[in-house]
Amino acid sequence: MSFTLPAIHEAIADVIPDREAIVSSKRRLNWRDLQRRTRQLGNLLRRAGLGCQVERSQRSSWESGQDHLGLYLYNGHEYLEGMVGAFKARVAPFNINYRYVDEELSYLFRDARPRALIYHASFAATLEHILPNVEPLVLLLQVDDGSNTPLLPGAQDYETALAGSSDATVAVEASPDDLYIVYTGGTTGMPKGVLWRQEDIFFAALGGRMPGGMAVTSLQEMVDRAPYGEMFRILPAPPFMHGAGHWSAFMMLHAGGTVVVQDNVRKLDADDIWSTIERERVFSLSMVGDAFARPLIEQLRHKPYDLSTLRVIGSGGALLSHDSKRAFLDLIPGVMVVDGFGASETGAQGASTMTSSEDVPPPFRMDEHTVVLDAEQQHCLEPGSEEIGWLARRGYVPLGYLNDRAKTERTYKIIDGVRYAIPGDRAKLTPGGEILVLGRDSVCINSGGEKIFAEEVEEALKKHPAVEDAVVCGTPSERWGQQVTAVVSRCPGQSLTADELRETAARELARFKLPRVIVFVDSVMRSPSGKPDYKWAKEVALRELAAGTSGE
Repeated sequence: MSFTLPAIHEAIADVIPDREAIVSSKRRLNWRDLQRRTRQLGNLLRRAGLGCQVERSQRSSWESGQDHLGLYLYNGHEYLEGMVGAFKARVAPFNINYRYVDEELSYLFRDARPRALIYHASFAATLEHILPNVEPLVLLLQVDDGSNTPLLPGAQDYETALAGSSDATVAVEASPDDLYIVYTGGTTGMPKGVLWRQEDIFFAALGGRMPGGMAVTSLQEMVDRAPYGEMFRILPAPPFMHGAGHWSAFMMLHAGGTVVVQDNVRKLDADDIWSTIERERVFSLSMVGDAFARPLIEQLRHKPYDLSTLRVIGSGGALLSHDSKRAFLDLIPGVMVVDGFGASETGAQGASTMTSSEDVPPPFRMDEHTVVLDAEQQHCLEPGSEEIGWLARRGYVPLGYLNDRAKTERTYKIIDGVRYAIPGDRAKLTPGGEILVLGRDSVCINSGGEKIFAEEVEEALKKHPAVEDAVVCGTPSERWGQQVTAVVSRCPGQSLTADELRETAARELARFKLPRVIVFVDSVMRSPSGKPDYKWAKEVALRELAAGTSGE
């Protein structure tokens, strides 16, 4: 049985047409509405001549034979229906980071080569600067966001264009080989478009596995369970422009559930998120690490909410500290905290679950497709090996990186006849067979011959109660080659010295892992999804070192 995302959507909409699918402050769409609107968008794209131009079998793994639709949007129903409508037309949608400046956007447009674009009106001024310098688009759809921005030349109003398009079933049959594209955040380099087959991403990250890890075996199985998904209402707090945001949304939709969008989608507003959960009787909240958790926890300590329907808090994409997990469990009776592990290049790989604040930090339990390869990436390591290897995943993995053969061949390798995704995380196996993830190799610091993983140091620093956030990077050192350098923000009203912070971290870290340089800043910059911005941290650290103002 093969799966396509349009077929899944159509089948679920047919069986639960009156259930709410997407709820936002602008509109409440039931499944019948969503089916109609995504068909209208699909037919609009087809009428513009867009679709699959060259079948997957005739392309290399780093190439696309489909037209691309850029989504330059804040969270809202337009984002999710934009993805589904594109899939129905055999057009490949891709995410655009709305924090990018002109140069970054120009790079992205040159790399992704979109033929169509859906964008919020407030981004029109930025588009005016870059569109003359990239390949012409055949379709521009501008979403009214209350900014009273006039349409760009040649653009159509999104709602008007949909209303004028047919809501008949899109007259093209999608293929399991059709592409799903997600651009990486670019926190350690330029963003890259990860190419997935639709069927592979469905099983890897979009709900193709039942609770407990069993893979869905048929479309009928999904149809049969959809009527029982009425209680599954999720609020994905991260931006949909990152996988962490729309993966959780589609997992819930594919279970017959409802996606709830908070009112304030332009920044993290903790009161708005908790108020929306209370008002909409949300079952599950998804977020990204401590960057989201800490302000949410602080708000709960200042204002009470009725969170009696909230049963799951899920995090992925960045580390969620044990202290944050315990705080949620203490503040919200009956909730469980699920810390997920995965990447754009691998899909969801595992999770750890806490149900009591008395629990010790639970290990990540990886799925059966996740392994540790040896340092030379030639074979899988066995439990108990002392070797630090490479985290890898087999089974449902991406095709490669758009337009980048060299990076595709470095990341996706065939070993003993099996294809593996090796995104760059270092790991080792415990004697019991559990996988201990050490951190991303690209942000590993080599200090005096010792390898130090930034994530481990960050987690230790954030144990100090006066630390609001921390990002760790390597800076040049004449003696050590690289030195561990921390960029740290203090909690409001708190005092903290570099020596005090090192003393706390030394309870968990060997002395060679302690930051030799600590730079205090007003706030630590992260991506909108909550991921650390290592490029920014290194620039700040080098600037402070040059000025001689760091807290060494």
